[in-house]
Formats: sequence, structure tokens, C-alpha cells
Amino acid sequence: MGEIFYKEECYAIIGAAMEVHNQLGCGFQEKVYQDALEIEFKLRNIPFVREQHLPIFYKGIRIKHDYYSDFICYDKIVIECKSVPEILKEHEAQTINYLKINSYKLGLVINFGNKTLDYKRLIN
Repeated sequence: MGEIFYKEECYAIIGAAMEVHNQLGCGFQEKVYQDALEIEFKLRNIPFVREQHLPIFYKGIRIKHDYYSDFICYDKIVIECKSVPEILKEHEAQTINYLKINSYKLGLVINFGNKTLDYKRLIN
């Protein structure tokens, strides 16, 4: 079994997301969960940057469109929030691409769109 990257940090992030889901339930748009998660991160002293600007390069040339992460936590974990019936392969691929272009090792896709919180750990 491989190394588990940032185990304690992920535990803290998922705990915060679970609290948000417990308080709000499912059915809101992503932005509502992002706003609540920002509050919960502050309450728990989880370091984060919201909507971090991440440039994208193609063959060494910066392209016109950039990516804005939902959150970067602990300066090393990309958080992608969703409010959908299920986490799709497309959500996973999107997050993996963000990890690759910015040299992050770990991403979390957190889905608030069901009766129970769902999340996936993705490693670059």
C-alpha cells in the first residue's frame, strides 16, 4: 500500500466539509457550500486560499484562460466542491489536470449533493 499524502490535513478538511453538510444538508448550489466551507475553515484554523488563480501553460506558453480553484488548503491540497447527484469521472479528470499543471500532489473532490457527504482523494 502506498503512502497516504497529508493524512491529518485531509482529515481536518473532510471534518469541516462534514460539518457543513450536517448543518446545510443537500440541495444548495456549490457557491453556498463554498461560502459555508470558508467559514468552517476559519473556525477550525485550516489555512486556505479561496479561488486561487492558477495559470495554465501549453508547450511553455501561457494560454488565455486560467483556472480558479475552489480552495487550496495548507498550500498543497486542491479542493474542488460539487453539488451534484454523484462524482463523475469528468470531475476527477478535471481535478487531476489541475494537480498536474500546478505540481500539487493531492486533490479532493467534495460532493455536497447527496444525503451523505461524498468525496474522492485524487493523487497526481
